[in-house]
Amino acid sequence: MTTVELRSDNAAGVAPQILAAVAAANAGSALGYGGDEVTARLEQHVREVFEHPAARVFPVVTGTAANALALSAMCPPWGAVLCHAGAHILTSEANATAMFGGGVLMHGVPGEAGRLSADGVRAALDAVWWGDNHVSQPAVVSLTQATEQGTLYPVAEVAAVAAVAAERGMKVHLDGARFANAVAALGCSPADLTWRAGVSALSLGAIKNGGLSAEAVVTFDETVAAELYYRTKRAGQVSSKMRFQSAQLLAYLTDDLWLHLAGSSNRAMARLGDGLTRLGAHLEDRPEANIAFVRLDAATADRLRAAGLLFYDTAPGTIRLVTSWQTSDEDVDAALAAFADVL
Repeated sequence: MTTVELRSDNAAGVAPQILAAVAAANAGSALGYGGDEVTARLEQHVREVFEHPAARVFPVVTGTAANALALSAMCPPWGAVLCHAGAHILTSEANATAMFGGGVLMHGVPGEAGRLSADGVRAALDAVWWGDNHVSQPAVVSLTQATEQGTLYPVAEVAAVAAVAAERGMKVHLDGARFANAVAALGCSPADLTWRAGVSALSLGAIKNGGLSAEAVVTFDETVAAELYYRTKRAGQVSSKMRFQSAQLLAYLTDDLWLHLAGSSNRAMARLGDGLTRLGAHLEDRPEANIAFVRLDAATADRLRAAGLLFYDTAPGTIRLVTSWQTSDEDVDAALAAFADVL
């Protein structure tokens, strides 16, 4: 029986180029806590990739730390972060933002296909009692790119939400756990999808897309960067041997490796999604990146597991399929064969 890994891109291995970069960084010695040459090269390369001369990068160990620290640097303790009602920062990070932010409130806003809309954000903000010290004052809008539903925000939609936030003097954060998948799928520049659209800070995903143990916050706002300089240390996220994290991120962003890896996972999902549609499977949304949700009864889901497919149940009658940079054509063919048998 062939086993096909479709639970999460977190379950995939590490890209060989990133492992090689870690090994290369192991030669000789270097200053600790980010004072090394590799970290300096990383920051310069981030400025080139994002076409922003003052961009800053803060390597951290996890995506949760990247999100929570970025948001804590953007929002006062009495403030609130608006995000989609199904956003990972709200549902799956154990109130990390509230801890690092001294009590920051997370406020979920509904939106179709996992996305916030400019109108939805405006309606939520219009309902706030602004200037009332009994009420948390919204300070940040956070978007997830790609969304938890596997859908994408086109550049124009990011800019439209950011424009509404700007009307209230708010900042915009992008949870980019699958940011590379979004850039690869949309065919736009990283700059267009971030600071040019009004984003102040990005949680740059890497581990889901072939990384080993490094994520990062990328900032385009000097005030946010100044906060993060101290907050990352206070949170225990300034690694003494940071060169090994920076080496991973530098390799990740060099020669468009991150986009090649993400493009591979996107293409695998496109093949899988098209095949499932031909078989008559009920997909909740058309996959735009590397995630699909399929409606199945429990008995059918059990038969797929027995056939060797690994996936998660996300709700009664719904399963989630996620491809990764390692998902091969053979994996997709085996998955479709299993679905053909049970459907």
